[in-house]
Amino acid sequence: MMNVGGIESAPLDLDEVHVLAVDDSLVDRIVIERLLRITSCKVTAVDSGWRALEFLGLDNEKASAEFDRLKVDLIITDYCMPGMTGYELLKKIKESSNFREVPVVIMSSENVLTRIDRCLEEGAQDFLLKPVKLADVKRLRNHLTKDVKLSNGNKRKLPEDSDSVNSSLPPPSSPLTISPESSPPLTISTESSDSSPQLSPVEMFSTSPLSSPVDDDDVLTTSPESSPEESPIRRQKMRSPGLD
Repeated sequence: MMNVGGIESAPLDLDEVHVLAVDDSLVDRIVIERLLRITSCKVTAVDSGWRALEFLGLDNEKASAEFDRLKVDLIITDYCMPGMTGYELLKKIKESSNFREVPVVIMSSENVLTRIDRCLEEGAQDFLLKPVKLADVKRLRNHLTKDVKLSNGNKRKLPEDSDSVNSSLPPPSSPLTISPESSPPLTISTESSDSSPQLSPVEMFSTSPLSSPVDDDDVLTTSPESSPEESPIRRQKMRSPGLD
């Protein structure tokens, strides 16, 4: 038996669903505890919101040294309780870093829409009307079982999975490994190759496949010492037919 906050709690297996039931009514507390045990849940029942905080280690004055090892999968609490209502307990739990992810279900014998909406907006998982039925508890139990198995399975498999992933990685020399250093960077050189000959502008124009054939008469070779006068070939082309 593990003593947490002065409350006896049986040791739990990882796959077991542990429910903390909070209700100031002894009759209602016995009913909800019996329904939870029928569905194979481990139950810890307390009679007030303050006792629930003490059990969870959220009471600053009576914080338990065992709360770090405490496993709680569901908290189900009555709404109307003296000293601390179920809504106030819900807010305390959602403000906690250790138990904020634990689903909280509110029970009430009064079907007040504003009360229901306020609890759901604060983070309650569900709102049940009293008397709580076995079908309600079974629905919660089935939902929690999937989450608990998935969470615990991931925790147990994490070290094995990490080892298997590391062992399955190919060595650095494997063809499947692509290293940025092994592949040469893609570079575009703007310099011309030494093997390609340098072409003059006239040769480049005449050898281009897109250029039209060039007539020998159209190519005029001049030198810096040539006369500024037009060459005979040029004057001949500028003459109009019939003027000779």
